[in-house]
Amino acid sequence: MAGRLRAPTGRYGGRTAAERQAERRGRFLTAALQLFGGTPGYRGTTVAALSEAAGLSTRQFYEEFHTLEDVLAALHLQVNDWAEEAVVAAFAAAQGLPLAERVTAIFRAYAGNVTSDPRRIRITFVEIVGVSPRLEEQRLARRARWVDLICAEATAAAARGEAAARDYRLASTAFIGSVNGLLHDWSAGWVDATLDEVVDELVRQLLGILRPVGWEPSGRSPGAAAPV
Repeated sequence: MAGRLRAPTGRYGGRTAAERQAERRGRFLTAALQLFGGTPGYRGTTVAALSEAAGLSTRQFYEEFHTLEDVLAALHLQVNDWAEEAVVAAFAAAQGLPLAERVTAIFRAYAGNVTSDPRRIRITFVEIVGVSPRLEEQRLARRARWVDLICAEATAAAARGEAAARDYRLASTAFIGSVNGLLHDWSAGWVDATLDEVVDELVRQLLGILRPVGWEPSGRSPGAAAPV
């Protein structure tokens, strides 16, 4: 279909057109989480099946979305937004704690959010992959946001003398790959560990990046001459 149908305006049943539209959109996304994140998955879902699961018509679907890919794109962003909100809240609550405790609190919040529903992991790490160049760009862009967040925290920690001063972008990108891979494998049952053990391992990896062997809180390596 070339474009969305024009949605009605005005009030109906005490709700505005915008409120009704938001409610319909939410119902489609809830149904998509169930179908895309479970059975039959994104590639096995039709517009008719999604509309039926949402309790809405296909006409209402096309009032909100152009294609099923648009639904997957919106759902992928929503799942990432939920995780980002959990991390931002953990950041705020952990301010003032030592670096190791801050990092642990942040990753416990992230891991707890994304693994709270296995369908979220499937959307983030499985269903979104390889769908189209557009969604691949979106997936990489959202991953870049996580890289930016780690880089910002690492740079701030270095400025406080808690971590080594360096460019963290390459290391952060590699670390995010480890986070995604380990959490996906854990959720799929391929990692024999508790979620706490998974988080502890990720924290050790990140602290190893922030505080490499030979680094000292003063910022000088052992044996290095004192600054003059």
